[in-house]
Amino acid sequence: MAKGLLADGGTGGTGGGGTLAGVFQDEPKASPTPTGPTPEELAAIERAKRVKALDAALKKYASGKPEFSVAVLDRKTGETYAFRGDEKYETASVVKVQVLACLLLTAQDADRKLTGSEKALADKMIRYSDNDATTALYGKVGKITGLTACNKRLGLTQTKVSGSWGLTRTTVTDQVVLLSQLVDEKSELSEASREYAHKLMSTVAPDQDWGVPAAAEEGEDATVKNGWLQRDTEGNLWIINTVGQITDDDTDVSIAVLSHTNRTMPAGQSLVEKVAKLTRTHLKY
Repeated sequence: MAKGLLADGGTGGTGGGGTLAGVFQDEPKASPTPTGPTPEELAAIERAKRVKALDAALKKYASGKPEFSVAVLDRKTGETYAFRGDEKYETASVVKVQVLACLLLTAQDADRKLTGSEKALADKMIRYSDNDATTALYGKVGKITGLTACNKRLGLTQTKVSGSWGLTRTTVTDQVVLLSQLVDEKSELSEASREYAHKLMSTVAPDQDWGVPAAAEEGEDATVKNGWLQRDTEGNLWIINTVGQITDDDTDVSIAVLSHTNRTMPAGQSLVEKVAKLTRTHLKY
């Protein structure tokens, strides 16, 4: 250390003038400043703990259960949680949210409002999950080509549209992206379009008010679209899916749970509701 100081500072025996003691004489002694995690770092630490706990809870619950995936996008924090987020599932009737979004985009592109007929079909499609209405609107937006183009505009990257719309394949990660587009001010969907989608998805028929809303607390607003389909290609077992949002002054989350190989529809409903509730218990949104 002394050699370096002598070389850099020119002090010492043969150069004259100074001593090592003189070099350090006037330098204040640095005292250590206590430092700790920033609020952001503390939040990240807490988030990691919650994610770890939820991963463990879902893995435990998944043992012996039909296959499922879940994703939660928290717009308050910007964080997305996903369990088996890249697994693809057939949509069944949750694809109807994609059809609705595409219908609204198509009308916006033409600088017009939905016609009375389109509104009547959209109402049946979302609130009552009417398949004939969906088929009519699916054709109106351009079937595979049209819906695929709309999905791309809305940020869906893992969804493959099927000619039989209910067999469209998607992931929970894509589904929460789509749901966020229904509320995001920066979405390609206009404010009027977003409000219309919310109106339909928050007033579904009573027999379809299950799934995501089971995770809502009293006083919170919940939207939902569910899907269910008994598949002969899977031994007549059931696809049971639920997508929706829970919001109030302190909460703004989009949730998607997709599952298949459920033995019965009620069993599948119980499964997706349990999974949605587990995300709330551990992520504490």
